[in-house]
Amino acid sequence: MDNLLSIQRAQPAPPCTVVIFGASGDLAKRKLIPALCNLVACGQGMMPAKSAVLGFARREMSLDEFRKSAHDWTARFSRMKVDEACWAGFADGLDYLSGLDHPDGFAKLKVKLEAIEKARGLPPNRVYYLATPPEAIGESVERLAQAGLISGPNAPNFSRVVVEKPIGHDLPSALEINRVLMKHLDESQVFRIDHYLGKETVQNLLVLRFSNNIFERLWGSRNVDHVQITVAEAEGVGTRATFYDRAGALRDMVQNHILQTLSLLTMEAPVSLDARAITDAKLNVLRTIRPITAEDARANTVRARYGAGIDADGKPVAGYMDEPGVPDNSRAETFVALKTYIDNWRWSGVPFFIRTGKRMKQRASSIYVQFKDVPQILFNRDSAVPANALTIRIQPDEGFSFDVMTKRPGLDLVLQPVRMNLSYRTAFGDGASPDGYERLLLDVMDGDHTLFPSAQFVEKSWEFVQGILDSWSDRARVPMGKYTAGSWGPNEADELIGTAGQVWHEP
Repeated sequence: MDNLLSIQRAQPAPPCTVVIFGASGDLAKRKLIPALCNLVACGQGMMPAKSAVLGFARREMSLDEFRKSAHDWTARFSRMKVDEACWAGFADGLDYLSGLDHPDGFAKLKVKLEAIEKARGLPPNRVYYLATPPEAIGESVERLAQAGLISGPNAPNFSRVVVEKPIGHDLPSALEINRVLMKHLDESQVFRIDHYLGKETVQNLLVLRFSNNIFERLWGSRNVDHVQITVAEAEGVGTRATFYDRAGALRDMVQNHILQTLSLLTMEAPVSLDARAITDAKLNVLRTIRPITAEDARANTVRARYGAGIDADGKPVAGYMDEPGVPDNSRAETFVALKTYIDNWRWSGVPFFIRTGKRMKQRASSIYVQFKDVPQILFNRDSAVPANALTIRIQPDEGFSFDVMTKRPGLDLVLQPVRMNLSYRTAFGDGASPDGYERLLLDVMDGDHTLFPSAQFVEKSWEFVQGILDSWSDRARVPMGKYTAGSWGPNEADELIGTAGQVWHEP
């Protein structure tokens, strides 16, 4: 196309060694190994061929066994078909070390890294990916520092640590994790990863808003009636019941994914595309989000669990309390709906409705921006004319659509809503979008913090969520509801949005 405009082009990452803590775990199998393979694969080439990937875990495993397992994982979970010639090049730089839980494990890690770097002619650039439970973050960073495996931020070669969400279980634990990280690392060395921010449509929020004047002029309380954010999952807790029951939907989805998306959607224009400028603009949103207190929690929050019902394929499924691994005294919610406001000049008075849940009707994540009704004259005098709406689809069918009114062809004057639609798959083809982890891992290796939450953002997001958690500690204040698996959630969520005279938009 002649009208392509390149502002920033992804560059190959500098040569480095990526160390995956917990390399035999589910995250490494499903996401990290396939993503790293794709970054060095034929046609992608975003990692230098000499770069290395070292799996570090508790489990004893031979190198041949690890490489074979990694091949099987990639063949099963990668978005790209495995090219055996490319795989051979990737596997040559793939190594494994057990002893993550041993007293001398980190000393052995240092020796192993030095041997890999000498053999492959690599500089001591290292990325430590902590694909481990949140409670292990502090100990892992302490042991890295004690073993002399972390260089300073101004050293000629970099040491970077990637931590997975959730960052803590509540505000005090998040503050403690950030304290330990900052004890041994500079903020520039820490990458708090949220794979949701690697999705193409989430990244496109900045482009949609700030490169299209038509939307920016409409963006705010003068024209927007309300906003809905939906993150629906069709699956249940599966094998994650032990983890999930300690978290629940509020911690698992709202504290990170949804508040990140909300901040990108509503922030003011950053002064530049520099990572710090974008981080500051996002943080200002959280500084103005209205807290939900104990006094208004019942009016503005809904929590519920799924009961028995059907899955997306129509097969019977058990309710949450009957899932394997869920304790009888569970207090976790699998569904949350919220109503909140952003109390700043642009968004004052516009309600934001948020909902997320498991075992819902379908897997779908979307943002729905409904504009205000046209005046009750002309076409809107005798019957209501549907309001214009912008829908941004994050998954599974990435893209966006805009609903407008038009005249239906014919002799009569009949109005009909029409949807102008962009589908990424249709416009750019299957496989055009890299997996979120591919983009984010490349950014880590390149030292780009644009898509990573800062310590302040994590703490501010926990402040908002902590107020809700505190209000829920008195179960009588916001009772636990129930919804049928395979539905769009509990009736209480419909009542919540109904107070504004609206209904949930189905993605």
